[in-house]
Amino acid sequence: MAKSKSKSVYVCQNCGAQRPRWEGRCTDCGAWNTFVEETVAAEPKTRGWSTQTGGGGLSANMTMTLDQSPGELSLERWSSGFGELDRVLGGGLAKGSFVLLGGAPGIGKSTLLLQMAGGLADQGSSVLYVSGEESIAQTGHRAHRLGIRHPRIRLSAESNLNQILDLTRLHKPQVLVVDSIQTVFLPDLQAAPGSVSQVRECAGQLLGLAKQEHITVILVGHVTKEGSIAGPKVLEHMVDSVLSFDGDPSTNFRLLRSVKNRFGPANELGVFRMVSSGLEEVTNPSELFLEERAEHAMGSAVFSSMEGTRPLLCEVQALTVSSPMANPRRTALGIDVNRLHLLAAVLDRHLELRLFQNDIFINVVGGLRLEDTAVDLAVTAALLSSDGRQEIDPKTCFFGEVGLTGEVRGVSFADVRVREADKLGFTRFVIPASNRKHLADLKLTKGKEIVYVKNVRELQRSLGRPASPRPSGARRQDMDF
Repeated sequence: MAKSKSKSVYVCQNCGAQRPRWEGRCTDCGAWNTFVEETVAAEPKTRGWSTQTGGGGLSANMTMTLDQSPGELSLERWSSGFGELDRVLGGGLAKGSFVLLGGAPGIGKSTLLLQMAGGLADQGSSVLYVSGEESIAQTGHRAHRLGIRHPRIRLSAESNLNQILDLTRLHKPQVLVVDSIQTVFLPDLQAAPGSVSQVRECAGQLLGLAKQEHITVILVGHVTKEGSIAGPKVLEHMVDSVLSFDGDPSTNFRLLRSVKNRFGPANELGVFRMVSSGLEEVTNPSELFLEERAEHAMGSAVFSSMEGTRPLLCEVQALTVSSPMANPRRTALGIDVNRLHLLAAVLDRHLELRLFQNDIFINVVGGLRLEDTAVDLAVTAALLSSDGRQEIDPKTCFFGEVGLTGEVRGVSFADVRVREADKLGFTRFVIPASNRKHLADLKLTKGKEIVYVKNVRELQRSLGRPASPRPSGARRQDMDF
């Protein structure tokens, strides 16, 4: 029989789609200029992983019924030494888990993992830290600068996956850190390190290592200029947890968020501060984001957000400026700009503010990115304050969703949001009227009040601002037919 020959295919580096010839645009994901020629060798005899380690036959212990209670079902966790990191992971690092950490270059991923390795070693766990980007001396110097000197931590500089697997089986660590997955390669594959084929196959073998040997494997992933993790999307489906580490490099704040977590709630947020000695966890981020808030400022409102299971207070700022342009500018940092367009249209229609003639700028202080729709009420209050040049009581907190008809809709976890604001000394809470039934048993400190609003007009009155009548000579925005 003739020996099978290798062939060349073009692989999209964004989604992993394969084509027999080069194409300028990938029809699967829509990305441009992402096809790279790769040589596909003969198919390997085995792919993926199996819990059956020896022989080729089947055994009874490969399956189980749910009325059994084997020891493997008890999820063992290790503390990383960082309360914020343990929170994001769902209570600690799970034994045998497969974790992917992504972040921009220079944001502090290696620093976080080295400090985590130090915390694990202090708890009695052994760690193998493999760097494919730095030498052992470079990684060791960084660890010493961070004050990490522990015999339970082993360092290695290797990018050959076969060597990494051999090192792991030789030293038998409880935690393996690979920095980064884009530098690791399999010699059997002809593709370059970081390509879709290499990342997929290397991640698949590391997944098998984690599940067969019950070793916790942590991968570091590069991110693209759009902020997503580089490599095939199947990489994020393989892992148990996807963590995103980001922040503004010009500030010392770093935000760790769980995008996916099979061992705990997703969208949990951990806050860190980068200092000369490494990363420090911020146990009360609400005070951190509000500590520089001005006492008498127009266009500033405080929003009580829910980041996973944690309530978090942040400042939302708005600025409206008259624009001579036919199409005024809309800029939003920290919220979706489409929500800003929606809220401006609602205020124009129902409160006749004529924001269509103004440039509008929205900023969430501290570099936070808010996905919670309950931010609508705080953004609306800040816009009303800026447009009317009227200050908002600095001890007032807002949350609620605004609909297209001007109604204010209820949100989840209203009691948790109010308690967090009450704890930080806020005295007035403007929230949706439909959340009244959820706060029937809430006990507030004396002298504090809750203002329930049903629509944006009631919000306007709660701020002490009278309704603005339409100018007599103004151009009609609505046509009567």
